[in-house]
Amino acid sequence: MGEHIQENKMGVMPVRRLLVTMSLPMMISMLIQALYNVVDSIFVAQISENALTAVSLAFPFQNLMISVGVGTGVGVNALLSRSLGEKEFKRANLAAENGVFLAAVSALVFTVGGVLAARPYFAVQTDVQEIVDYGATYLTICSGLCAGIFIAIMFERLLQSTGRTFYTMITQGTGAIINIVMDPVLIFGLGPFPAMGVAGAAAATVLGQIVGAVLTVIFNARCNPEIQLSLKGFRPNGAIIGSIYKVGVPSIILSSIGSVMTFGLNQILNAFTTTATAVLGIYIKVQSFAFMPVFGLNNGMVPIVSYNYGARNKKRLMGTVKFAMVLAGGIMLVGLLLLQTCTAPILSLFNASEEMLAIGVPALKTISLSFVFAGFAIVSSSTFQALGNGVLSMMVSIVRQLLVLLPAAWLLSLSGRVELVWWAFPIAEVSSMILCTAFLLHTYRKIVRPLPDGN
Repeated sequence: MGEHIQENKMGVMPVRRLLVTMSLPMMISMLIQALYNVVDSIFVAQISENALTAVSLAFPFQNLMISVGVGTGVGVNALLSRSLGEKEFKRANLAAENGVFLAAVSALVFTVGGVLAARPYFAVQTDVQEIVDYGATYLTICSGLCAGIFIAIMFERLLQSTGRTFYTMITQGTGAIINIVMDPVLIFGLGPFPAMGVAGAAAATVLGQIVGAVLTVIFNARCNPEIQLSLKGFRPNGAIIGSIYKVGVPSIILSSIGSVMTFGLNQILNAFTTTATAVLGIYIKVQSFAFMPVFGLNNGMVPIVSYNYGARNKKRLMGTVKFAMVLAGGIMLVGLLLLQTCTAPILSLFNASEEMLAIGVPALKTISLSFVFAGFAIVSSSTFQALGNGVLSMMVSIVRQLLVLLPAAWLLSLSGRVELVWWAFPIAEVSSMILCTAFLLHTYRKIVRPLPDGN
């Protein structure tokens, strides 16, 4: 019965209503995620600018963890949704079971690696001892207790794959709210809790992740009948893992490239002043208010596109992608307007000094110009992944961030004017849009056009 309901929803409900109903809970939860990322940095900034810089420098490593978790989840999501569309229910269960196994292995690797590498990671980036101390403390806690984030991401993807996105809103929202509430309590020592400073920010983060993970496991067990997890006698399935990583590895690399890009930009900006690095950290947190809802939209779009690709329904597939692009463009336009008109007040939330305002105001105004093109590129990349061609997404990301953005930032830095470095972002986004257009046309000709027109 559950399978029949799921088939009707993914294969019959009008695609615009389906995309909105599946995406809206995730967009709301992503906005809450963006809020707690910003609140986290706002509280840390009250400690000192060095504390804010330390958390900013930790971002590439944290992003690498999330990239592995999300990328593996994307591979599971695409295989699982496609299997349901093709009515291969046994394969869908195998995809889920092997996905949980891969999440556990990833968590173990980052737990050990993060704890061992935390201090050397910061020492390579700066010789300011206070920043190294703050950063090592923060990252040791976040990586040492990272099992929560890996479990949460994987089980959320299982819920998304069957269209139960409302539950992911609850899990992500609950985790984020716990983080937001506990941030000031643990950082400043409110009530019976001691003042932990930067360590408190990390503890609040992992606490929220662990609670979210517990909820995802409960919701899957009780409310997701399409997937029957049975880890008793489980053995890794090489063919299934290969199928997961065929889509997942390009997605992991795609997301991880952001870590490499941010790490490289931090080094370029550090040559000017650590304040410029802090500004980049603020931008990364603030821009999530525009990008996170688009990512939530994508999370709703991918299983719909994968399902209807498996069901051989071209009309529904194309309708979903087109509507997603319209919605993404509108979201990014709102983000652009806010960053253009409210730049100084936004920076002031982070206890900005005069130097930070002088660097940050032109930085945010310049970088946000890239939003005009970003929505199209993000939806395009997710479309490639949903159709099992994640390599194209990886190629777009490599070109945008490593072959255009970083070299452009370095060349512009040679002028000795930090305000010119920020123009690397719009330059890179234009190149991304051009490449995505070419790849979309190729994908349509090779994969989508041969499909039957559907109803």
